Amino acid sequence: QVELVESGGGLVQPGGSLRLSCAAPRSIFSIYDMGWYRQAPGKQRELVAGITTGGRTNYANSVKGRFTISRDNALNTVSLQMDSLKPEDTAVYYCNAYLNRVLNYWGQGTQVTVSS
Repeated sequence: QVELVESGGGLVQPGGSLRLSCAAPRSIFSIYDMGWYRQAPGKQRELVAGITTGGRTNYANSVKGRFTISRDNALNTVSLQMDSLKPEDTAVYYCNAYLNRVLNYWGQGTQVTVSS
C-alpha cells in the first residue's frame, strides 16, 4: 500500500491563505500524476487541481486564479497554495496519486475550514 502524507490544513478567515503539502514515496512520485481533491459535507468528492509528471496543471473553475498546484520532484512532494479563501472552500482535502484505475492512491485527508 502506498502512503501519502498530507499536512497544512487548519482554520483560516475568509480572504486568508493556506498551503497544503503531500509527501509521496520516491518510487511512485516520478511516474504518477498528482492531484488534490476535496469533499464537503453532503457533497461528492471533486477535483480541485491536478499536475502531471510533466508539470501540466488543471484546476476546477471555482479555484482558478486563487489556488496553485506545484510539485517538487527532488522532495517528492506536491503542494497546493490556496489564496483568497472563501467559506465555500471548507472541506476535507485529499492528496491523490494516479497512474491508472488500479494504481490510484489517496491520502488520509486534511480539514480546511474557512470561517470568521
